[in-house]
Amino acid sequence: SESFEKPVFVMNYPRDIKAFYMKEHPERPELVKCADLIAPEGYGEIIGGSQREEDYDKLLKNMKDFGLSEDDYGWYLDLRKYGSVPHSGFGMGLERFVAWVCGIPHVREAIPFPRMLYRIYP
Repeated sequence: SESFEKPVFVMNYPRDIKAFYMKEHPERPELVKCADLIAPEGYGEIIGGSQREEDYDKLLKNMKDFGLSEDDYGWYLDLRKYGSVPHSGFGMGLERFVAWVCGIPHVREAIPFPRMLYRIYP
């Protein structure tokens, strides 16, 4: 992100490097339907989101492909077992966003209650 002067969206990453719950791209099965917003000036990823896989059988296949245990993700599979709807989700790095907007050189200076080696409580 140091090469850009404005935020940039990067879309449709390779399936192998993203999470098992991301929906496969319909025209290119080696990709997933996702997007990350990368802030300029080296601040990195601000937002990461994707369409989620709603098909229970495809989720099971993805978990096997990624070597994940059904027991560890039973709670997640239960959410889809009896049907689901097309949906998406995202996460935002609020501290990175604040650091970028305010021009703070390091993200740790934008954390409201930082934890450090000798400071583990706010």
